[in-house]
Amino acid sequence: RYLIVARLSRASDIIRTIRDPEKPNTLEELEVVTENCVEVQEIGEDEYLVIIRFTPTVPHCSLATLIGLCLRIKLQRCLPFRHKLEIYISEGTHSTEEDINKQINDKERVAAAMENPNLREIVEQCVSEPD
Repeated sequence: RYLIVARLSRASDIIRTIRDPEKPNTLEELEVVTENCVEVQEIGEDEYLVIIRFTPTVPHCSLATLIGLCLRIKLQRCLPFRHKLEIYISEGTHSTEEDINKQINDKERVAAAMENPNLREIVEQCVSEPD
């Protein structure tokens, strides 16, 4: 139980500093992510399923896919334990949530997105730690 709480806290700390692609704020400041949006389940010996449910600022947010991508990249890089990652838009908070959920949980689409230099640069700016 303690390990799950520690993993939960670590995942929350990692995503709280991700910056919004358009605004100078972090996703936490915009309430796109909160501590309550992170769920951690043990799925094996020292392996955890980390589920993130984020809430775009508006139901037609054009950057929701990019935000999901930033969450995925930052967590993949920074989580210090073995994990599987599932990222979803909070139910009922976006007009195309189903399509976006598929996209941000598809390894090939994520890899293809990160091969795009412009997209990669935006993601890097959003996930880099503030000085």
